[in-house]
Parts: sequence; structure tokens; C-alpha cells
Amino acid sequence: MEGNENLLFAFLITLFAGLSTGIGGALGVFTKKTNTKFLSFALGLSAGVMIYVSFVELFPQARELMEKTNPMQADLFITLAFFAGIAVIFIIDMLIPDDDNPHEIHKVEELEKNHYSELKRIGIMTALAIAIHNFPEGIATFATAMVSPDLAIPIAVAIAIHNIPEGIAVSIPIYYSTGNRSKAFWLSLSSGMAEPIGGLIGFLILSQFLNSFVLGAIMAGVAGIMVYISVDELLPSAEKYGEHHYSIYGFITGMAIMAGSLLVL
Repeated sequence: MEGNENLLFAFLITLFAGLSTGIGGALGVFTKKTNTKFLSFALGLSAGVMIYVSFVELFPQARELMEKTNPMQADLFITLAFFAGIAVIFIIDMLIPDDDNPHEIHKVEELEKNHYSELKRIGIMTALAIAIHNFPEGIATFATAMVSPDLAIPIAVAIAIHNIPEGIAVSIPIYYSTGNRSKAFWLSLSSGMAEPIGGLIGFLILSQFLNSFVLGAIMAGVAGIMVYISVDELLPSAEKYGEHHYSIYGFITGMAIMAGSLLVL
């Protein structure tokens, strides 16, 4: 029974993270100007949470799990798993064309200037790119929720924040090419569904081979995925919005929040 409850919790919290693209979608179609200070701070905060939890909590847990089956080589295997996680999401990024990459910065006021004929294609291709890109992120959130539910909540919130600009990247081109707010919003919202679905499918495949060693490898791989997301996507995106100090304030705040929550737990 407990296993079923964990599975439901993992799916719901991954669903929450994925559907946060709808927040970005709403911002894209109902606002006239991008709040760069807010986005810079929020993206920095998300990066701070992810990096802190990866090195302070996920790595020690991965080592503890690995040592149960292979105490002599635990450090070697968690290091390999960490870089394997980085490699997976790096390869996915390389397969997505730059023009359709959901992490390219978009502002509401800028996309109004683009040609309508190109905007619809950009929106649809970005939605597909997000669906592909969210698969490993979904596994990261889902697997963490199954192994360590307490850690899953801040991780899910961090990924949810990171998904907001992705929703903007989908909704704005669709809205300005079709004039249909509803269509733009729902497409951005539905693009986030790849996260819970991918997480569930990925984890169910991996669950057939679960033991302490595999769980340790998953935790270390999740750490690698989150560190890559932070340094390749979140912090550069926060900088590109033009609010350097706000991104750093957010980064430090994110680490402080995560440190405080771990002390309380």
C-alpha cells in the first residue's frame, strides 16, 4: 500500500512541475511586458535549490545506497552516474535545433515584431522540443519522489519555476500568429504533460531492476541532470533577461531556503 501511495505522490508532484508551463503560458498571453526582475530572481532561486540539493543531499544519499552493495567502489560509480546524467540531457540539448530550443530567451514585447508566418512554426516546434526535453526532468523529479519524498517537494518547485519561461516560449508565438489566447495557453499547458508521463514511463521501466545500487545510480544521475539544468539553462537565462544581481540574489536565496529546510527536516 505504501508503495502505491509513493507512486501516486510521485506522479502528482511531477504533474505539478510539468503543468507549471501553464503559468508561463498565461504570462505570455495576458501580459504586455515581461517582468525581467521577477524571472531573473526566480530562475536564480531555482538554480540555487537544484545545485545545493544535488551536492549536499543527493550525493550523500547516493553514496549510502551504493555502499550497501558495493562499498569499495561506491564513489567511482556515483561519479560515473553523475556524469551519465549530465551526458543524457546534454545529448538531448544537442539534438534540438537552436531556433527551436525552449531555453532561448523570449520576451512578450519582442515577439510582437516577428513575422506571423514564422511564429506558429516556432510555437509548435518549441512545444515539441519541450516535450522531448522534459523527459529526463520528469524522471529526475519522479525518481526523487519515490526514493526521498521530502526532497521531492523543493526539487519539484525548482523545476516548476524553470518551466515558466518554457511556457512563455510556446504561448507567445502561437498567440501572435493565431490571435487565439485559449489555444496558446492550452498548448503551453499540455506541453508540460511530457514531464509526468515521461517520469512515470521512465521510472516504471527502471523499477524492474531496482536495488540499492540502481537507486544510488538514479540519485547520482538526478544530481547530474539538475546541475546541468542549472548551469546550462537557469543561470544563463537569468543573465540574459538582463538582471544580473537579481539572479544572484535568487541563487543565494534558493541555497539558503534549501539549507534551512534540510536543517528543519
